[in-house]
Amino acid sequence: MNAHMDEEEIEATKAPLMDHLMELRTRLLWTLVAFAVAFVGCYVFAEPIYGMLVHPLDAAFAGQEGRRMIFTALYEGFLTYVRVAFFGALCLTFPIAAIQVWKFVAPGLYRNERSAFFPYLVATPVMFATGAMFVYFFVMPMAIQFFLSFETPGSAGGLPIQLEAKVGEYLDLIMALIFAFGLSFQLPIILTLMGHVGLISSDYLVEYRRYAIVIVFAIAAVITPPDVLSQVGLAVPMLLLYEGSIWIIRAIERARGRKVEEASAE
Repeated sequence: MNAHMDEEEIEATKAPLMDHLMELRTRLLWTLVAFAVAFVGCYVFAEPIYGMLVHPLDAAFAGQEGRRMIFTALYEGFLTYVRVAFFGALCLTFPIAAIQVWKFVAPGLYRNERSAFFPYLVATPVMFATGAMFVYFFVMPMAIQFFLSFETPGSAGGLPIQLEAKVGEYLDLIMALIFAFGLSFQLPIILTLMGHVGLISSDYLVEYRRYAIVIVFAIAAVITPPDVLSQVGLAVPMLLLYEGSIWIIRAIERARGRKVEEASAE
């Protein structure tokens, strides 16, 4: 009876292709408007956002006089605040974009599918924020200390080697890492969603675990700074998330099995 009602509900929401395209355009426009508003707001507060992004390096320089960041192009200072505002707008718009995607696909789902998909929608920005905080509070301080260890005070007749970080290069690094870790932390959401719809199983993930380890370390080597600590700092959490996905999918499979047994008993 419920399945019949769900089918009738979906039939009632069916629309021609042009209506779907119009709906998609509306969702994209809402996302773009939200991004534009967020960009203007972030540009107004670009200086404190910039200060937040630079804080890991500032903390590493604590108590050291003469430390500074530089820019070498006349327009680079202005572009720095534009990039900071763009970065902030992307972060703020991410949940809004997810909501618009949900509103676009939800009418085509059964009621039980909507209830199953919604937790993944909520978990997506949460896991992205978790990855971003992991970079900010753990990976960046560790990487900065590693790179600063190569500074030398200079000996008699030699010049010291001291970091004078360029603003643009530093922002490129930390913003790229935040997005890389944020997206990497989506791994359990993707895997458990695939397991929920039956595309993969926990046994499949266990069987291909060795390949997953190689792929994870390869990804970590590409998207992190060229030091072992940062690479391990990304690879280990991703492997833990992979193992966590196996346990979650097993729980889903057990719950699915119990429902099948209850249905067959009835």
